[in-house]
Amino acid sequence: MSREPVRIGLVGYGRGGRFFHAPLIEQAPECVLAGVVTRSPQRRDELDKDHPGTPAHDDLTGLADAGVDAVVITTPLDTHEPLVREAITLRLPVVSDKPFTPDAASARDLVAAAERAEVLLSVYQNRRWDADFLTVRKLVEAGELGEVVTFESRMEQYSPAGQFSLTGGGVLRDFGSHIVDQALRLFGPAASVYAQTHVVPEQHNFDDRFFLSLRHHNGVISHLWGNWALQGPPPPRFRVVGSTGTFEVESDDGQTERLLGARSPASEGAAFGTVPEARWGRLYRGEEAGRTIPAERGQWSTFYSMLAGALRGENDPPVDPWDAVAALTLLDAARTSAEVGRVVRLGDV
Repeated sequence: MSREPVRIGLVGYGRGGRFFHAPLIEQAPECVLAGVVTRSPQRRDELDKDHPGTPAHDDLTGLADAGVDAVVITTPLDTHEPLVREAITLRLPVVSDKPFTPDAASARDLVAAAERAEVLLSVYQNRRWDADFLTVRKLVEAGELGEVVTFESRMEQYSPAGQFSLTGGGVLRDFGSHIVDQALRLFGPAASVYAQTHVVPEQHNFDDRFFLSLRHHNGVISHLWGNWALQGPPPPRFRVVGSTGTFEVESDDGQTERLLGARSPASEGAAFGTVPEARWGRLYRGEEAGRTIPAERGQWSTFYSMLAGALRGENDPPVDPWDAVAALTLLDAARTSAEVGRVVRLGDV
């Protein structure tokens, strides 16, 4: 017998809520988009066009009164903490978009508050379900590269003048939340970090690019780059060097571009998140020319399928909020490192 889908509500219907959450909620067969909090007449018109019949609400209380099973916070960074606390007070399971909070201390307080109230809390780390990351993880876990020595990860793009985003807290918090989370998922906790950042004075001194060097407790060195001001073609997305092989892949699965272009899992079906063979990565051994490795399928809607299972008591939340605390702890240390110009041990922050 089929079960009733889990009713998910969104707070916010800007770029994130409209393009990176609503289509994926609807794609997850276990979920339904049950309502959106937005007061903007423009956003309400867009919601009615995109999802006819989906009700709009003025506030989180109205969404809760409508009987949603969970709420997803997709508003700017500086609103995450008060809205998550409000959801906890309403005893409403809650997902926060990344960056979770501005720093690790506030994140720890929120996770502790949710645990005391016994309210499910998760963080939207959708890039765990990128095709390229899933392919790297499969190779690493299968031992195809031997003992991993270095891991290189880049999240870089060109943003035209005037489109610099301030709502994510700068590129270190924004892109950094993704690529640090991925590195920690692959290789475990970091013992130390060295960081360099570039700030834009006319943009309230927010950073628009960074470089991080992490030393993980298991000895792996991760080199991570983020850039909102890339000039020219992007370099490889991942390069993983091991004792018996090196894997390199140049680009991601295009889920971002597809969603921003109104191409969703609903419109593309099983093709969504797949990677053309011409963009598959290559595995190199010694002086060999390299062997093409079929890409895994990227599927961000997996987050919502797992969220539904967690709400039904069938599995753990899709992302443990303590993982977000760990990533923010590292990003706090990275900001300190960039300020003082030296390596910072994680035990020092």
